[in-house]
Amino acid sequence: MTTPHQIVVSAVSGARQLSLFIRLPRLLYNDQPSYVPPLDMEQKDMLHPRRAPFFTHGTACYFLAWRDGKPIGRISAQIDTLVLEQAGPRTGFFGALDALDMECVKPLLDAATSWLKVQGIERVRGPWTLNYHGESGTMVEGQMEPPMIGTGWHPATLGPAIEQAGFFKAMDLLSYRMELGPAAEQANRIPANLRERLGGITVRGLRKDHIDEDADILRSIYNDAWEGTWGNVPITEIEIRSLLKALKPVLKPQQYVLVEYKGEPVAIALVIPNIFDLNGDIGGAPSPLGWVTLASRLLRHDFYSARVILLGVKKKLSGTALSAIIPGLLIDELMKRGRELPYRTIELGWVLETNMPIRNLIERIVPVPYKRHRMYEKLIS
Repeated sequence: MTTPHQIVVSAVSGARQLSLFIRLPRLLYNDQPSYVPPLDMEQKDMLHPRRAPFFTHGTACYFLAWRDGKPIGRISAQIDTLVLEQAGPRTGFFGALDALDMECVKPLLDAATSWLKVQGIERVRGPWTLNYHGESGTMVEGQMEPPMIGTGWHPATLGPAIEQAGFFKAMDLLSYRMELGPAAEQANRIPANLRERLGGITVRGLRKDHIDEDADILRSIYNDAWEGTWGNVPITEIEIRSLLKALKPVLKPQQYVLVEYKGEPVAIALVIPNIFDLNGDIGGAPSPLGWVTLASRLLRHDFYSARVILLGVKKKLSGTALSAIIPGLLIDELMKRGRELPYRTIELGWVLETNMPIRNLIERIVPVPYKRHRMYEKLIS
């Protein structure tokens, strides 16, 4: 028997509760002046067990927090079999943590931790929704900045509530907003005729008629480049192909930057347009007229911002002059592509706070990150 106003946390059961779980952030945050809801359809692709690629190699349990019969928070607990293959403590994750009433944060985290402990997990990290390649971290800085695709929004009180529940900071993920234009190009300082001087360097875009092949190249370079870095989980074939398939209607060849050296692919960057540019005034659950408006904007490619979601340089170049030069070349190429696309800004995001080589490169152009998301962890006793 529950007492009035008591918080109750229960596992999600049935299609109706699953739908509520997916929609809950916009129901909770809709009155927050700085919050813009994502499309429910996008969230469903990320969280629904029948649609999210994560479930090809992972399992999850979703929880809702209730007070007086009303939902006040949510969380996921998940296990990625690819992570269990890695050395170290058996690590599981929490994610999709959203709340305005901070009293429910500890009960939600306790429920997720208990579920993971029963599965034999020894360390909990998060939030990831649902894994390394989804929405990462709790926003601790940047709540008043414009929204960006693939990045979560959280009230400033959520991070401290996670720490009060017994979790500790594990890593900060930094995001930088790069204004496109002559000033940024000058700050990047790529030497003139660099490609000609290096010899054998070519750059090309996406081949939509060979999208699966280009997806495989992207996956191969990205996984090689980031193997062994903090928290990294290899991106799978189905995840990268699903991503490009979903993006195909809005992808332009210029958004895919492949650098080849003497015919071998060695570096990659993928930029995706910011859907919030189009649906900010439509909401997360558009009306029929709203869908027509959104479709019209998509066809016109009415985006003004974009985000680099995947970037990497093959490890075989480590320690060479090419390894030091190519990241700057990728950024230079993104800037040049920006002349052909409508984007005024590009976000360079999820930069580990410890990754000083990339930070130093970016901070020549953008000295200070404009958003910060924090990862937490704790050992299960």
